[in-house]
Amino acid sequence: MSADLSDLMLVPLDRNSPVPVLRQVYLELRRAILAGVPPPGGRLPPTRTLAARLGVARNTVVAAYEQLLAEGFIEGRVGAGSFVSRDLPDAPEPPPAAAGAPPPPAPPASRRFAGAQAHTGEYGTAPFNTGRCALDERTLQVWRVLTMRRLQRPDPAWLGYADPAGPPALRQAIARYLRTSRAVRCEPEQVVVTAGAQQAIDLMLRVLLEPGDPVWLEDPCYPAVRAALAAARARVVPVRVDAQGMDVAAGIAASPDARLAYVTPSSQYPLGVVLSMARRLDLLAWARRAGAWVLEDDYDSEFRYAGRPLASLQGIDDGGRVIYVGTFNKALFPGLRLGYAVVPWELLEPVRAARLLTDWHPAALPAGVVTDFLEEGHFAPHLRRMRQRYLASRDALAAALREHLADRLDVEVPEQGMKLLARLRPGLSDLAVSAAAARRGLIARPVSPMFLAAPPVQALMLGFSGHEPGALRWAARELAAALAGHDG
Repeated sequence: MSADLSDLMLVPLDRNSPVPVLRQVYLELRRAILAGVPPPGGRLPPTRTLAARLGVARNTVVAAYEQLLAEGFIEGRVGAGSFVSRDLPDAPEPPPAAAGAPPPPAPPASRRFAGAQAHTGEYGTAPFNTGRCALDERTLQVWRVLTMRRLQRPDPAWLGYADPAGPPALRQAIARYLRTSRAVRCEPEQVVVTAGAQQAIDLMLRVLLEPGDPVWLEDPCYPAVRAALAAARARVVPVRVDAQGMDVAAGIAASPDARLAYVTPSSQYPLGVVLSMARRLDLLAWARRAGAWVLEDDYDSEFRYAGRPLASLQGIDDGGRVIYVGTFNKALFPGLRLGYAVVPWELLEPVRAARLLTDWHPAALPAGVVTDFLEEGHFAPHLRRMRQRYLASRDALAAALREHLADRLDVEVPEQGMKLLARLRPGLSDLAVSAAAARRGLIARPVSPMFLAAPPVQALMLGFSGHEPGALRWAARELAAALAGHDG
């Protein structure tokens, strides 16, 4: 037998590997063929001979040959055996010093996504992490019942493709809820169901922006939106935020012809301030004059602890310039991955098309369960229970911080939301404090990196939702220990 075929028969097999022996034989034979051993047209060993040489069942080798034949690597000739396909090119010469050579660089376009994952920062269950939701036993019980009911009477439509905007019943339920709770003006046809607010924002950027288009962005801002704008190759125009929210006059001065303004008017991220009514009216007036759009991210409005929830910006928009984005991932649980956008009529068809191209349509089963949860009246009691729990956690955290860290930081207790801001006293760096906290198992997000052009504030963002009061009190003591003797 030729040297080439002898090499082919020395396929190394690892009997302790989790990879099945058949798969190992196939992969090694394919590797040898691609390396030109044997070359195109060369004969492979008979299956019986190769099986004996490898110490495996002949059926194993036969199955590996059949897979190679189906994929076009080899061809069979009746009465002659199996041969490497003549359609394969000759094996290329290996590059010099191939071993240890660096991998090829990523294309320049990929740089738009560099670091985007780090901007989210909401993984893990450690104390103070943001975006956490409490597990409510009554809600989970209802969820189990609704899910089992859906599974016991499955709809054949679940198995096929569906409307990119989401099931009509869910869109009707969302529109009814938003009209009642947030004073949003919409018809069910304007609702587009998405995999959370982030996908809704991404869809809007895809539809609205060309590379280089100017976009107003709150300064400081939600880091994930900043990353999404970078990926969309938009030109970010930082607009400072003060006690009244985004400074609209500053935005007009910086870029009067901006294509889009992104705002969090009910609870500015990360500072928590509310966009004043005067600024809201100024923003809407500018959008009408400039032919611009306003993207309203209403990410946690369900959790307001003093008075009724604030009305939406979209609800006072007479010009149809506001795109309203919300989510169930904060109100129920992040793993649900269900959000929505209320889209002006002029944008509806391109947004539906973009939804189809990126994800086609929402998953049918969770969409159906959420529909039942809304329509049967379970959502409002769930929110009342969550507000009570989160209020208790907020107050416990604020009290513990004041008890243990009154000399190191100032606590801002929010009237809405799932996190609070702790401003550090002069001389302390939020980056350094965050790192010290991480060494003690805490996730205290620094706020200064969220600033774009405005002078950064040294502060920590501390989540309290989804964390029990006792755990938060313990975490406050740990944070104090992390800061003990810290000189910034």
